Amino acid sequence: MLVLNNIEVIYNDVVLVLKGLSLEVPEGRIVALLGSNGAGKSTTLKAISGLLKPENGEVTDGEILFQGQPIHKKDAAEIVRMGIFQVMEGRRVFEHLTVEENLRAGAYTQSPRHFSNDLALVYDYFPRLKERRNQVAGFLSGGEQQMLAIGRALMAHPKLIMLDEPSLGLAPLLVAEIFEIIQRINREQGTTILLVEQNARLALEAAHHAYIMENGRIVLDGSPADLKDNADVREFYLGLNEIGSRKSYREVKHYKRRKRWLS
Repeated sequence: MLVLNNIEVIYNDVVLVLKGLSLEVPEGRIVALLGSNGAGKSTTLKAISGLLKPENGEVTDGEILFQGQPIHKKDAAEIVRMGIFQVMEGRRVFEHLTVEENLRAGAYTQSPRHFSNDLALVYDYFPRLKERRNQVAGFLSGGEQQMLAIGRALMAHPKLIMLDEPSLGLAPLLVAEIFEIIQRINREQGTTILLVEQNARLALEAAHHAYIMENGRIVLDGSPADLKDNADVREFYLGLNEIGSRKSYREVKHYKRRKRWLS
């Protein structure tokens, strides 16, 4: 469904952030993109969704194909109409609008006759939003705002949803609930999902395939089971030592070995 071929992204004509990045997101699957802060994960999503221009960035090499069509030169509105919807890091709800008004804004590309059914679907996945449908979004909790952001994406009938750090700043119980709903949406609606996440354990539990980014490049990819068995992934992303238990602070502080892919 989505293919990135040797993408390079430059900001302000001088800062090279993505350095020949390639990945593929098959239709109907959940694909995780893992990496530390500054690896280029959010830039990858913005390159796909056409949101680089406002930040003075551009795709300078390679191509991005969605259902066989190049999209790296299209603007963001056109990309949304094609069926790609990005849920930004930090939720980004319309704080002065109610929950239902936010959901209506997400449906602006769709026919009004679908609104009632789409709204019922979102409330089925997120009953808490139905309880607060007349509440101003700025007064929702962080978890409720994340639910609203995902619900707003669903209102656009997306073929592909890109989620940028959905667990950021949320309590563990809420994170588990949101990830369960993400998997339900993928399973029941057939929606393809590209998931950017720093919580590697959660992402690998939800995904069908995963990529690991370092310094603007893909350094490793595979099935979640294979990546969980990789020694470097276990130590650097899952925080496990060689026998599978959590690394202590002392072990982390004195750890010297470089990641194999950087050697």
